[in-house]
Formats: sequence, structure tokens, C-alpha cells
Amino acid sequence: MPDLTRRQFAIGAAALLASPAIAQSDPWQGVIAQARTLDQCHAVVVQIDGQQVLAQVLRGPGLRRAVPIKSVSKTIVAALTGAALDRGEIPSITSTLGDLAPQLIPPEADPRVGTLTMEHLVTMQAGLERTSGSNYGGWISSGDWVADALGRPFVAEPGSRMLYSTGSFHVLSAVLSEVSGQSLLSLARSRLAQPLGIDIPAWTRDPQGRYLGGNEMALSLPDMVRFGELYRQGGRWAGTQVLSETWVTQSFAPRTRSLFSGLDYGYGWFLGRAGRDGYALARGYGGQIICVVPTLRLTVAITSDPTRPARSAGYFGDLMRLIEDDILPAARRQTT
Repeated sequence: MPDLTRRQFAIGAAALLASPAIAQSDPWQGVIAQARTLDQCHAVVVQIDGQQVLAQVLRGPGLRRAVPIKSVSKTIVAALTGAALDRGEIPSITSTLGDLAPQLIPPEADPRVGTLTMEHLVTMQAGLERTSGSNYGGWISSGDWVADALGRPFVAEPGSRMLYSTGSFHVLSAVLSEVSGQSLLSLARSRLAQPLGIDIPAWTRDPQGRYLGGNEMALSLPDMVRFGELYRQGGRWAGTQVLSETWVTQSFAPRTRSLFSGLDYGYGWFLGRAGRDGYALARGYGGQIICVVPTLRLTVAITSDPTRPARSAGYFGDLMRLIEDDILPAARRQTT
């Protein structure tokens, strides 16, 4: 939002509040007022140190209804990758597709496909032509989504740069199913939903019956917050180590960078910094967000209209300003 617009809004918002003292004593009212100006934004939930400080539905479904989280699904699949590593089903993040699931590689694929590692897939640095963006429709219209993704030409060397592609996560999810003998839905429910006490409904499957890895999952806002809290607490929830602390730490380490947003990217999380505070961000089409700020003991979940785009120079940029300019300063005030 331009500075002039934000200044004009701040004047109007102050007039709506009962008094300037209220605005100063409750910074979350300013967050709500700012969020109301974003017509794509549906709801915002904020927790500090495990305590809810803000839960506001602005429009759209209620807080407890499961809603599409779009590519936040990728961060769920990344968590399940960590769970598979913790169990030894994947020996190492550098284990290759050829070693773990050679049966997934189509006969016509480039020989380099077999050398792709799980790290290449979870960081979207496989180097294969993207299946997202303008290629997404053709990809999901194919008869075999895994084979189509792996049969595409290399447009970059593996590990050289991030190429945002849902196909990479769908291949990764297929590997998880192969090494565990379970569907992605079963893995998500047993290894995340059950220990966290959340609900993960069934979602889209490919022509082979595999659940889509990297898109189309649904969660309620409270369940999004619980997933974020799992990472904020180093993989622990209610006294149980659901994911290893090592995996969480590695997930928050920069591995590559998005050409679209300019944000660093770890294992399924975009990574940024606002002043002294670093944050991790799960991001989905339309403006679905889970934001974790460990230094402030803060977790934020935002849902938005899933039918409208949220580009880095557009609505997603507005959400980043809401987080960095409004939510984080309010959290700092509460935690100091």
C-alpha cells in the first residue's frame, strides 16, 4: 500500500477508535483495522507464546472451517519429509530418486533424473521445466503427473537455482509413499494430524490415486496455527517430539532464493527478516499464510480469497507489509 494511502488510513482508523489511548494500549486493533482494508483477506489469527491474542474473521468462512491452503501444502509435505528422515525411511536428504524409488522414473527421462536428491525436490531446485504457472493446467491434464514432471526437459542444472514447481513436491510425496508404504493422506494424518490434534480432510488425487503433493490441502485457521507452533517450538507439541529439532533448524536455513519474491527458501519455508527478527513463511496461492517468528514467540495464520492471485508486487506484498509493519511491531510491544 502506498505511504500516502497508509497515512490516510491511519488517520481514519484513529477516528474510528474510541480514543487515542485505546489505539496505544491495544495495538491489535490497528492490525485489525489495517487488515480490513485488504479486500482479499478473510481472517487473521495471532498467537504469542502459545496464547491467542487476535482472532478476527473479516469475511468468508468461519475460523473453524477447513479452507484451501493451496501451496502451504508444500510446507506440510516438507514436514512429512522430515518425519521420514527421522524414521530412517529416507537415509539422508541427499538420497537420490534412483536409490529410493527408481520405479517412479519414466523410461524416456533424462539420465540425470535418477541423480535428483530429496533436497533438490524439497527446495525446488530439481532443474526440470516447471509444472506451475502457465504449465500447471497441462501438467494436471496429463495421464501420469509423476511421469510428466520427471519427463520434462532440464532447464537448469540440479541444485543451481529455485524453479517454483508443484511437480517437484508431487514427486517428493510419491517417494514418501513408496518408502513408507502409506498414502500421503495416511502419512499426514498419522504423523501430523494425530499428534497435533488437528483435522486433515482428504484432497485431490492424481490418475494413479496418489494424493497431490504441494497443493489443494485444506486446514482450519486454528489447525494452521498449531502446525506453525510445531515449528516454532522446535518440532515439539504437548510434550511430544513430533519432528526432530534438527529438521526444524535445517528447514529454517537458507538453501536457495525465490526469483519472484526475493525471499530465501529453506526446506518448504520462505525465509525473511524484519529488523532484528527473522521469520519463516509458508505461502499459498491467493494469500494463504503461516508465519513463524521464533524470537517473538509468534505464530500468525492468514486466510484469503483462494480464487484471486496474490503476487509479490500486489496483494502478497500487502500481506508482507501487514506482517512486518503492523503485526511484528504489535508483538514486540506485547513481548517487551
